[in-house]
Amino acid sequence: MTNILVPLVVTIPLLGAAIALMLGRRRGQQIFVSVTALTAVVVISAILLIEVDRSGPAVVHVGDWQAPWGIVLVVDRLSAIMLLISALMLLGVLLFAVGQGIIDGDRETPISIFHPTYLVLAAGLFDAFIAGDLFNMYVGFEMLLSASYVLLTLGGTGARIRVGVTYIVVSLMSSLLFLSAIALLYGATGTVTMALLAERIPDLPADVQLILHLLLLLAFCVKAAVFPLSFWLPDSYPTAPAPVTAVFAGLLTKVGIYAIIRTETLLFPDGTLTMALMIAALLTMVIGILGALAQADIKRLLSFTLVSHIGYMIFGIALGSQLGMAATIYYVVHHISVQTTLFLIAGLIERIGGTTSLSRLGGLLKTAPLVAILFFIGALNLGGIPPFSGFLGKVALFEAGVNEGGVLVYVLIAGGAATSLLTLYALARAWNIAFWRSRAEVKNYDSPVLGALQEDPHDEGTVMTKTISPLMTGAAASMLALTVALTIFAGPLFDLSDRAASDIDQPATYIDAVFPNGAP
Repeated sequence: MTNILVPLVVTIPLLGAAIALMLGRRRGQQIFVSVTALTAVVVISAILLIEVDRSGPAVVHVGDWQAPWGIVLVVDRLSAIMLLISALMLLGVLLFAVGQGIIDGDRETPISIFHPTYLVLAAGLFDAFIAGDLFNMYVGFEMLLSASYVLLTLGGTGARIRVGVTYIVVSLMSSLLFLSAIALLYGATGTVTMALLAERIPDLPADVQLILHLLLLLAFCVKAAVFPLSFWLPDSYPTAPAPVTAVFAGLLTKVGIYAIIRTETLLFPDGTLTMALMIAALLTMVIGILGALAQADIKRLLSFTLVSHIGYMIFGIALGSQLGMAATIYYVVHHISVQTTLFLIAGLIERIGGTTSLSRLGGLLKTAPLVAILFFIGALNLGGIPPFSGFLGKVALFEAGVNEGGVLVYVLIAGGAATSLLTLYALARAWNIAFWRSRAEVKNYDSPVLGALQEDPHDEGTVMTKTISPLMTGAAASMLALTVALTIFAGPLFDLSDRAASDIDQPATYIDAVFPNGAP
Protein backbone atom coordinates (compact mmCIF):
# COMPACT_ATOMS: atom_id res chain seq x y z
CA MET A 1 0.00 0.00 0.00
CA THR A 2 2.73 2.48 1.00
CA ASN A 3 4.78 1.79 -2.12
CA ILE A 4 1.79 2.57 -4.32
CA LEU A 5 1.51 6.02 -2.75
CA VAL A 6 5.13 7.08 -3.32
CA PRO A 7 4.92 7.95 -7.06
CA LEU A 8 1.59 9.71 -6.54
CA VAL A 9 3.24 12.70 -4.85
CA VAL A 10 4.77 13.54 -8.24
CA THR A 11 2.18 12.20 -10.68
CA ILE A 12 -0.83 13.91 -9.05
CA PRO A 13 0.60 17.46 -9.37
CA LEU A 14 1.75 16.73 -12.94
CA LEU A 15 -1.67 15.39 -13.87
CA GLY A 16 -3.24 18.40 -12.18
CA ALA A 17 -0.96 20.72 -14.17
CA ALA A 18 -2.04 19.09 -17.44
CA ILE A 19 -5.74 19.36 -16.56
CA ALA A 20 -5.34 22.97 -15.36
CA LEU A 21 -3.62 23.86 -18.62
CA MET A 22 -6.45 22.35 -20.66
CA LEU A 23 -9.02 24.26 -18.65
CA GLY A 24 -7.55 27.53 -19.91
CA ARG A 25 -9.19 30.56 -18.30
CA ARG A 26 -11.87 28.73 -16.34
CA ARG A 27 -10.86 30.12 -12.97
CA GLY A 28 -13.13 28.09 -10.72
CA GLN A 29 -12.24 24.77 -12.31
CA GLN A 30 -8.52 25.50 -12.30
CA ILE A 31 -8.63 26.45 -8.63
CA PHE A 32 -10.55 23.27 -7.81
CA VAL A 33 -7.99 21.11 -9.64
CA SER A 34 -4.98 22.82 -8.01
CA VAL A 35 -6.38 22.77 -4.47
CA THR A 36 -7.53 19.16 -4.84
CA ALA A 37 -4.15 18.02 -6.16
CA LEU A 38 -2.16 19.63 -3.35
CA THR A 39 -4.65 18.51 -0.70
CA ALA A 40 -4.25 14.95 -1.97
CA VAL A 41 -0.47 15.26 -1.69
CA VAL A 42 -0.80 16.56 1.88
CA VAL A 43 -2.87 13.50 2.81
CA ILE A 44 -0.54 11.09 1.01
CA SER A 45 2.53 12.69 2.60
CA ALA A 46 1.00 12.37 6.07
CA ILE A 47 0.24 8.69 5.46
CA LEU A 48 3.77 8.10 4.14
CA LEU A 49 5.29 9.80 7.19
CA ILE A 50 3.27 7.63 9.56
CA GLU A 51 4.11 4.45 7.66
CA VAL A 52 7.84 5.02 7.19
CA ASP A 53 8.18 6.10 10.82
CA ARG A 54 6.54 2.84 11.80
CA SER A 55 7.94 0.40 9.24
CA GLY A 56 11.05 1.91 7.67
CA PRO A 57 11.79 3.43 4.25
CA ALA A 58 9.39 2.88 1.35
CA VAL A 59 11.14 2.05 -1.93
CA VAL A 60 9.62 1.92 -5.42
CA HIS A 61 11.43 0.63 -8.50
CA VAL A 62 9.70 2.47 -11.34
CA GLY A 63 8.51 0.17 -14.10
CA ASP A 64 9.68 -2.77 -12.00
CA TRP A 65 13.22 -2.12 -13.24
CA GLN A 66 15.47 -2.89 -10.29
CA ALA A 67 18.15 -0.46 -9.18
CA PRO A 68 20.72 0.44 -10.39
CA TRP A 69 19.34 -0.11 -13.89
CA GLY A 70 16.01 1.56 -13.27
CA ILE A 71 14.71 4.66 -11.51
CA VAL A 72 14.30 4.17 -7.78
CA LEU A 73 12.15 6.33 -5.51
CA VAL A 74 12.93 6.31 -1.79
CA VAL A 75 10.91 7.81 1.06
CA ASP A 76 12.57 7.63 4.45
CA ARG A 77 11.75 9.73 7.51
CA LEU A 78 13.66 12.77 6.20
CA SER A 79 12.00 12.62 2.78
CA ALA A 80 8.56 12.18 4.34
CA ILE A 81 9.07 15.16 6.67
CA MET A 82 10.13 17.34 3.76
CA LEU A 83 7.21 16.16 1.64
CA LEU A 84 4.63 16.94 4.31
CA ILE A 85 5.87 20.39 5.33
CA SER A 86 6.38 21.38 1.67
CA ALA A 87 2.90 20.21 0.66
CA LEU A 88 1.34 22.13 3.56
CA MET A 89 3.20 25.31 2.63
CA LEU A 90 2.34 24.98 -1.07
CA LEU A 91 -1.34 24.51 -0.23
CA GLY A 92 -1.39 27.49 2.14
CA VAL A 93 0.32 29.76 -0.38
CA LEU A 94 -2.04 28.57 -3.12
CA LEU A 95 -5.04 29.57 -1.03
CA PHE A 96 -3.44 32.99 -0.47
CA ALA A 97 -2.88 33.31 -4.23
CA VAL A 98 -6.49 32.36 -4.92
CA GLY A 99 -7.67 35.08 -2.53
CA GLN A 100 -5.37 37.59 -4.19
CA GLY A 101 -6.57 36.57 -7.64
CA ILE A 102 -10.20 37.04 -6.67
CA ILE A 103 -9.49 40.62 -5.57
CA ASP A 104 -7.10 41.59 -8.39
CA GLY A 105 -8.72 39.77 -11.27
CA ASP A 106 -5.61 37.59 -11.60
CA ARG A 107 -3.37 40.40 -12.89
CA GLU A 108 -0.46 39.31 -10.70
CA THR A 109 -1.05 35.56 -11.02
CA PRO A 110 -2.87 34.95 -14.33
CA ILE A 111 -4.70 31.65 -13.90
CA SER A 112 -3.98 30.29 -17.38
CA ILE A 113 -0.26 30.33 -16.51
CA PHE A 114 -0.05 30.37 -12.74
CA HIS A 115 -1.88 27.19 -11.74
CA PRO A 116 -0.24 24.76 -14.22
CA THR A 117 3.22 26.22 -13.53
CA TYR A 118 2.68 26.16 -9.78
CA LEU A 119 1.79 22.47 -9.91
CA VAL A 120 4.83 21.69 -12.07
CA LEU A 121 6.99 23.44 -9.49
CA ALA A 122 5.36 21.32 -6.76
CA ALA A 123 6.01 18.13 -8.74
CA GLY A 124 9.67 19.04 -9.23
CA LEU A 125 10.04 19.80 -5.54
CA PHE A 126 8.51 16.48 -4.49
CA ASP A 127 10.53 14.57 -7.08
CA ALA A 128 13.78 15.99 -5.70
CA PHE A 129 12.85 14.82 -2.19
CA ILE A 130 12.05 11.22 -3.18
CA ALA A 131 14.71 10.69 -5.87
CA GLY A 132 16.89 7.67 -5.15
CA ASP A 133 19.39 8.51 -7.87
CA LEU A 134 21.21 11.73 -8.68
CA PHE A 135 19.95 12.03 -12.23
CA ASN A 136 16.31 11.87 -11.12
CA MET A 137 17.13 14.52 -8.52
CA TYR A 138 18.62 16.61 -11.33
CA VAL A 139 15.36 16.21 -13.29
CA GLY A 140 13.46 17.48 -10.25
CA PHE A 141 15.80 20.47 -10.04
CA GLU A 142 15.24 21.30 -13.70
CA MET A 143 11.47 21.10 -13.29
CA LEU A 144 11.85 23.56 -10.44
CA LEU A 145 14.07 25.82 -12.52
CA SER A 146 11.75 26.02 -15.52
CA ALA A 147 8.63 26.55 -13.41
CA SER A 148 10.28 29.05 -11.06
CA TYR A 149 11.49 31.21 -13.96
CA VAL A 150 7.94 31.46 -15.30
CA LEU A 151 6.55 32.30 -11.87
CA LEU A 152 9.31 34.82 -11.17
CA THR A 153 8.57 36.79 -14.33
CA LEU A 154 4.76 36.78 -14.08
CA GLY A 155 3.43 40.16 -15.14
CA GLY A 156 6.37 40.79 -17.46
CA THR A 157 7.59 43.97 -15.72
CA GLY A 158 11.09 45.21 -16.45
CA ALA A 159 12.30 44.54 -12.91
CA ARG A 160 11.01 40.97 -12.97
CA ILE A 161 12.57 40.23 -16.33
CA ARG A 162 15.94 41.62 -15.17
CA VAL A 163 16.07 39.57 -12.00
CA GLY A 164 14.67 36.59 -13.88
CA VAL A 165 17.63 36.66 -16.24
CA THR A 166 20.05 36.74 -13.29
CA TYR A 167 18.18 33.92 -11.60
CA ILE A 168 18.16 31.72 -14.69
CA VAL A 169 21.88 32.28 -15.40
CA VAL A 170 22.89 31.41 -11.82
CA SER A 171 20.57 28.40 -11.76
CA LEU A 172 21.89 27.13 -15.08
CA MET A 173 25.47 27.39 -13.79
CA SER A 174 24.43 25.38 -10.75
CA SER A 175 22.73 22.82 -12.98
CA LEU A 176 25.85 22.59 -15.14
CA LEU A 177 27.97 21.86 -12.07
CA PHE A 178 25.46 19.25 -10.90
CA LEU A 179 25.28 17.58 -14.31
CA SER A 180 29.08 17.55 -14.61
CA ALA A 181 29.34 15.90 -11.19
CA ILE A 182 26.76 13.28 -12.24
CA ALA A 183 28.72 12.52 -15.42
CA LEU A 184 31.99 12.19 -13.52
CA LEU A 185 30.39 10.02 -10.84
CA TYR A 186 28.94 7.72 -13.47
CA GLY A 187 32.27 7.51 -15.24
CA ALA A 188 34.08 6.68 -12.00
CA THR A 189 31.55 4.29 -10.44
CA GLY A 190 29.24 3.13 -13.23
CA THR A 191 26.08 4.25 -11.42
CA VAL A 192 24.12 7.29 -10.24
CA THR A 193 21.96 5.39 -7.75
CA MET A 194 22.77 6.97 -4.39
CA ALA A 195 22.60 3.74 -2.39
CA LEU A 196 25.15 2.13 -4.72
CA LEU A 197 27.29 5.26 -4.87
CA ALA A 198 27.57 5.09 -1.08
CA GLU A 199 29.15 1.64 -1.51
CA ARG A 200 31.49 2.48 -4.40
CA ILE A 201 32.71 6.03 -3.69
CA PRO A 202 34.97 4.94 -0.77
CA ASP A 203 36.91 2.75 -3.24
CA LEU A 204 37.86 5.76 -5.41
CA PRO A 205 41.21 7.58 -4.97
CA ALA A 206 41.07 10.34 -2.35
CA ASP A 207 41.73 13.15 -4.85
CA VAL A 208 38.92 11.92 -7.13
CA GLN A 209 36.56 11.78 -4.15
CA LEU A 210 37.47 15.35 -3.22
CA ILE A 211 36.79 16.68 -6.73
CA LEU A 212 33.43 14.93 -6.93
CA HIS A 213 32.55 16.09 -3.43
CA LEU A 214 33.41 19.71 -4.24
CA LEU A 215 31.41 19.72 -7.47
CA LEU A 216 28.27 18.40 -5.82
CA LEU A 217 28.64 20.67 -2.82
CA LEU A 218 29.15 23.79 -4.96
CA ALA A 219 26.09 22.97 -7.05
CA PHE A 220 23.92 22.48 -3.99
CA CYS A 221 25.32 25.51 -2.15
CA VAL A 222 24.17 27.72 -5.03
CA LYS A 223 20.67 26.24 -4.70
CA ALA A 224 20.75 26.73 -0.92
CA ALA A 225 22.15 30.30 -1.14
CA VAL A 226 25.21 29.59 1.01
CA PHE A 227 27.67 32.50 1.14
CA PRO A 228 29.43 33.53 -1.11
CA LEU A 229 27.06 31.84 -3.57
CA SER A 230 24.03 33.72 -2.24
CA PHE A 231 24.55 37.01 -4.11
CA TRP A 232 21.66 36.32 -6.48
CA LEU A 233 18.91 35.81 -3.90
CA PRO A 234 18.20 39.25 -2.31
CA ASP A 235 17.50 40.88 -5.68
CA SER A 236 15.60 37.92 -7.18
CA TYR A 237 12.91 37.18 -4.62
CA PRO A 238 11.43 40.61 -3.65
CA THR A 239 10.30 41.52 -7.17
CA ALA A 240 7.95 38.54 -7.66
CA PRO A 241 4.26 38.46 -6.63
CA ALA A 242 3.78 37.75 -2.90
CA PRO A 243 2.70 34.09 -3.27
CA VAL A 244 5.63 33.32 -5.57
CA THR A 245 8.11 35.07 -3.28
CA ALA A 246 6.79 33.12 -0.29
CA VAL A 247 7.23 29.75 -2.02
CA PHE A 248 10.69 30.63 -3.26
CA ALA A 249 11.84 31.88 0.14
CA GLY A 250 10.41 29.03 2.14
CA LEU A 251 11.06 26.04 -0.08
CA LEU A 252 13.51 26.42 -2.97
CA THR A 253 16.60 26.97 -0.84
CA LYS A 254 15.63 23.98 1.32
CA VAL A 255 15.92 21.68 -1.70
CA GLY A 256 19.59 22.61 -1.73
CA ILE A 257 19.83 21.96 2.03
CA TYR A 258 18.18 18.57 1.56
CA ALA A 259 20.64 17.67 -1.20
CA ILE A 260 23.58 18.76 0.98
CA ILE A 261 22.33 16.51 3.79
CA ARG A 262 22.22 13.54 1.42
CA THR A 263 25.66 14.37 0.02
CA GLU A 264 27.36 14.80 3.39
CA THR A 265 25.77 11.81 5.14
CA LEU A 266 25.25 9.20 2.44
CA LEU A 267 27.82 9.82 -0.28
CA PHE A 268 30.71 11.48 1.59
CA PRO A 269 30.28 10.73 5.30
CA ASP A 270 34.00 11.03 6.09
CA GLY A 271 33.72 14.75 6.95
CA THR A 272 36.50 15.90 4.61
CA LEU A 273 34.96 19.34 4.11
CA THR A 274 33.66 19.85 7.64
CA MET A 275 35.86 22.87 8.36
CA ALA A 276 34.96 24.49 5.04
CA LEU A 277 31.26 24.00 5.79
CA MET A 278 31.64 25.54 9.24
CA ILE A 279 33.41 28.60 7.87
CA ALA A 280 30.73 28.94 5.17
CA ALA A 281 28.03 28.62 7.86
CA LEU A 282 29.58 31.39 9.94
CA LEU A 283 29.99 33.74 6.99
CA THR A 284 26.46 33.01 5.76
CA MET A 285 24.98 33.85 9.16
CA VAL A 286 26.99 36.98 9.85
CA ILE A 287 27.13 38.57 6.39
CA GLY A 288 23.49 37.73 5.71
CA ILE A 289 22.24 39.44 8.86
CA LEU A 290 24.52 42.45 8.33
CA GLY A 291 22.93 42.81 4.92
CA ALA A 292 19.48 42.66 6.53
CA LEU A 293 20.37 45.48 8.92
CA ALA A 294 21.13 47.75 5.96
CA GLN A 295 17.74 47.30 4.29
CA ALA A 296 14.84 49.73 4.31
CA ASP A 297 12.46 47.42 2.46
CA ILE A 298 10.67 44.62 4.29
CA LYS A 299 10.93 42.08 1.47
CA ARG A 300 14.64 42.70 0.97
CA LEU A 301 15.17 42.56 4.74
CA LEU A 302 13.44 39.17 4.85
CA SER A 303 15.52 37.98 1.89
CA PHE A 304 18.73 38.74 3.74
CA THR A 305 17.47 37.07 6.93
CA LEU A 306 16.67 34.06 4.77
CA VAL A 307 20.30 33.90 3.68
CA SER A 308 21.58 34.35 7.23
CA HIS A 309 19.46 31.54 8.67
CA ILE A 310 20.67 29.10 6.03
CA GLY A 311 23.92 29.31 8.01
CA TYR A 312 22.28 27.60 11.01
CA MET A 313 21.37 24.61 8.87
CA ILE A 314 24.85 24.35 7.37
CA PHE A 315 26.25 24.53 10.91
CA GLY A 316 24.13 21.57 12.02
CA ILE A 317 25.11 19.55 8.95
CA ALA A 318 28.79 20.31 9.48
CA LEU A 319 28.65 19.08 13.09
CA GLY A 320 27.97 15.60 11.74
CA SER A 321 26.46 14.31 15.00
CA GLN A 322 23.02 12.78 15.43
CA LEU A 323 21.93 15.63 17.71
CA GLY A 324 23.24 18.19 15.24
CA MET A 325 21.35 16.55 12.38
CA ALA A 326 18.14 16.23 14.43
CA ALA A 327 18.36 19.92 15.34
CA THR A 328 18.96 20.76 11.67
CA ILE A 329 15.90 18.82 10.51
CA TYR A 330 13.73 20.51 13.13
CA TYR A 331 15.17 23.90 12.20
CA VAL A 332 14.55 23.29 8.50
CA VAL A 333 10.86 22.59 9.22
CA HIS A 334 10.68 25.69 11.44
CA HIS A 335 12.35 27.92 8.88
CA ILE A 336 10.26 26.70 5.94
CA SER A 337 7.05 27.53 7.80
CA VAL A 338 8.13 30.82 9.40
CA GLN A 339 9.89 32.30 6.38
CA THR A 340 7.05 31.40 4.02
CA THR A 341 4.51 32.91 6.39
CA LEU A 342 6.47 36.13 6.91
CA PHE A 343 6.70 36.72 3.16
CA LEU A 344 2.93 36.25 2.86
CA ILE A 345 2.43 38.74 5.69
CA ALA A 346 4.79 41.10 3.84
CA GLY A 347 2.43 40.71 0.89
CA LEU A 348 -0.45 41.82 3.11
CA ILE A 349 1.58 44.81 4.30
CA GLU A 350 2.33 45.77 0.70
CA ARG A 351 -1.35 45.78 -0.18
CA ILE A 352 -2.48 47.70 2.90
CA GLY A 353 0.36 50.22 2.93
CA GLY A 354 0.84 50.36 -0.84
CA THR A 355 4.54 49.47 -0.54
CA THR A 356 7.05 47.49 1.53
CA SER A 357 9.48 50.40 1.69
CA LEU A 358 9.90 51.41 5.33
CA SER A 359 10.42 55.03 4.29
CA ARG A 360 6.77 55.25 3.23
CA LEU A 361 5.07 52.99 5.77
CA GLY A 362 3.55 54.06 9.06
CA GLY A 363 0.44 53.91 11.18
CA LEU A 364 -0.45 50.36 10.11
CA LEU A 365 -1.15 49.29 13.69
CA LYS A 366 -4.39 51.26 13.56
CA THR A 367 -5.10 50.45 9.93
CA ALA A 368 -4.50 46.70 10.16
CA PRO A 369 -4.10 45.47 13.76
CA LEU A 370 -4.47 41.80 12.78
CA VAL A 371 -1.63 42.05 10.27
CA ALA A 372 0.46 43.81 12.93
CA ILE A 373 -0.10 40.90 15.32
CA LEU A 374 0.71 38.32 12.62
CA PHE A 375 3.99 40.01 11.70
CA PHE A 376 4.91 40.51 15.35
CA ILE A 377 4.47 36.83 16.22
CA GLY A 378 6.35 35.70 13.10
CA ALA A 379 9.18 38.12 13.87
CA LEU A 380 9.49 36.84 17.44
CA ASN A 381 9.65 33.27 16.15
CA LEU A 382 12.26 33.95 13.48
CA GLY A 383 14.28 36.01 15.94
CA GLY A 384 14.42 33.08 18.35
CA ILE A 385 12.47 34.42 21.31
CA PRO A 386 11.46 31.70 23.80
CA PRO A 387 9.38 29.59 23.78
CA PHE A 388 8.94 29.67 19.99
CA SER A 389 10.31 27.01 17.65
CA GLY A 390 13.07 29.32 16.44
CA PHE A 391 14.45 29.45 19.97
CA LEU A 392 14.12 25.68 20.47
CA GLY A 393 15.85 24.90 17.18
CA LYS A 394 18.76 27.24 17.89
CA VAL A 395 19.20 25.89 21.44
CA ALA A 396 19.33 22.34 20.08
CA LEU A 397 21.94 23.38 17.49
CA PHE A 398 24.04 25.14 20.14
CA GLU A 399 23.78 22.13 22.46
CA ALA A 400 24.98 19.87 19.65
CA GLY A 401 27.88 22.28 19.09
CA VAL A 402 28.85 22.31 22.77
CA ASN A 403 28.85 18.50 22.75
CA GLU A 404 31.28 18.50 19.83
CA GLY A 405 33.55 21.23 21.23
CA GLY A 406 36.37 23.05 19.46
CA VAL A 407 37.33 26.69 18.98
CA LEU A 408 35.63 27.05 15.59
CA VAL A 409 32.43 25.50 16.92
CA TYR A 410 32.31 27.97 19.82
CA VAL A 411 32.91 30.85 17.41
CA LEU A 412 29.96 29.55 15.37
CA ILE A 413 27.77 29.37 18.46
CA ALA A 414 28.67 32.97 19.30
CA GLY A 415 27.98 33.99 15.69
CA GLY A 416 24.65 32.16 15.79
CA ALA A 417 23.63 33.88 19.02
CA ALA A 418 24.60 37.29 17.60
CA THR A 419 22.73 36.56 14.37
CA SER A 420 19.61 35.67 16.34
CA LEU A 421 19.74 38.92 18.32
CA LEU A 422 20.38 41.01 15.21
CA THR A 423 17.51 39.26 13.42
CA LEU A 424 15.20 40.23 16.24
CA TYR A 425 16.54 43.79 16.17
CA ALA A 426 16.06 44.15 12.40
CA LEU A 427 12.52 42.77 12.46
CA ALA A 428 11.55 44.75 15.59
CA ARG A 429 12.81 47.95 13.95
CA ALA A 430 10.79 47.17 10.81
CA TRP A 431 7.67 46.52 12.91
CA ASN A 432 8.19 49.72 14.87
CA ILE A 433 8.53 51.81 11.71
CA ALA A 434 5.73 50.21 9.71
CA PHE A 435 3.19 49.69 12.47
CA TRP A 436 3.99 51.74 15.56
CA ARG A 437 5.07 55.14 14.25
CA SER A 438 2.25 57.40 13.18
CA ARG A 439 1.37 58.11 9.58
CA ALA A 440 2.14 61.78 10.19
CA GLU A 441 5.83 60.94 10.66
CA VAL A 442 6.10 59.54 7.14
CA LYS A 443 7.50 62.48 5.18
CA ASN A 444 10.34 61.59 2.86
CA TYR A 445 13.26 59.27 2.16
CA ASP A 446 15.53 61.10 4.60
CA SER A 447 13.60 60.11 7.70
CA PRO A 448 15.87 60.16 10.78
CA VAL A 449 14.31 56.87 11.83
CA LEU A 450 15.79 55.16 8.78
CA GLY A 451 19.16 56.86 8.62
CA ALA A 452 21.29 55.60 5.74
CA LEU A 453 19.46 52.34 5.11
CA GLN A 454 19.51 50.85 1.62
CA GLU A 455 16.33 51.21 -0.42
CA ASP A 456 15.17 48.55 -2.84
CA PRO A 457 16.88 49.41 -6.17
CA HIS A 458 13.73 48.31 -7.99
CA ASP A 459 11.42 50.48 -5.89
CA GLU A 460 9.73 52.97 -8.21
CA GLY A 461 8.70 55.24 -5.34
CA THR A 462 4.98 54.69 -5.82
CA VAL A 463 2.40 53.92 -3.17
CA MET A 464 -0.71 52.05 -4.28
CA THR A 465 -2.94 50.43 -1.70
CA LYS A 466 -5.08 47.40 -2.51
CA THR A 467 -7.81 45.46 -0.80
CA ILE A 468 -7.05 42.22 1.01
CA SER A 469 -9.54 39.36 1.07
CA PRO A 470 -10.48 37.25 4.11
CA LEU A 471 -9.02 34.24 2.31
CA MET A 472 -5.60 35.92 2.09
CA THR A 473 -5.63 36.86 5.77
CA GLY A 474 -6.97 33.46 6.74
CA ALA A 475 -4.29 31.62 4.78
CA ALA A 476 -1.50 33.67 6.37
CA ALA A 477 -3.02 33.29 9.85
CA SER A 478 -3.43 29.53 9.41
CA MET A 479 0.19 29.16 8.37
CA LEU A 480 1.27 31.25 11.34
CA ALA A 481 -0.78 28.92 13.55
CA LEU A 482 1.22 26.05 12.09
CA THR A 483 4.45 27.75 13.15
CA VAL A 484 3.05 28.07 16.67
CA ALA A 485 2.12 24.37 16.56
CA LEU A 486 5.80 23.59 15.99
CA THR A 487 6.35 25.05 19.46
CA ILE A 488 3.38 23.35 21.14
CA PHE A 489 4.31 19.94 19.72
CA ALA A 490 8.05 20.48 19.82
CA GLY A 491 8.65 17.33 21.90
CA PRO A 492 7.09 14.80 19.50
CA LEU A 493 8.43 16.68 16.47
CA PHE A 494 11.96 16.69 17.82
CA ASP A 495 11.67 12.98 18.64
CA LEU A 496 10.67 12.40 15.02
CA SER A 497 13.60 14.52 13.85
CA ASP A 498 15.89 12.50 16.09
CA ARG A 499 14.67 9.24 14.56
CA ALA A 500 15.20 10.71 11.09
CA ALA A 501 18.71 11.77 12.12
CA SER A 502 19.38 8.26 13.43
CA ASP A 503 18.51 6.86 9.99
CA ILE A 504 20.79 9.40 8.33
CA ASP A 505 23.59 8.62 10.77
CA GLN A 506 23.44 4.99 9.65
CA PRO A 507 23.67 4.92 5.83
CA ALA A 508 23.19 1.14 5.90
CA THR A 509 19.49 1.76 6.65
CA TYR A 510 19.06 3.58 3.34
CA ILE A 511 21.26 1.16 1.38
CA ASP A 512 19.53 -1.96 2.72
CA ALA A 513 16.11 -0.51 1.88
CA VAL A 514 17.12 -0.08 -1.77
CA PHE A 515 19.10 -3.34 -1.96
CA PRO A 516 17.53 -5.76 0.55
CA ASN A 517 19.52 -8.64 -0.96
CA GLY A 518 22.80 -6.73 -0.99
CA ALA A 519 24.23 -4.21 -3.44
CA PRO A 520 25.26 -5.62 -6.85
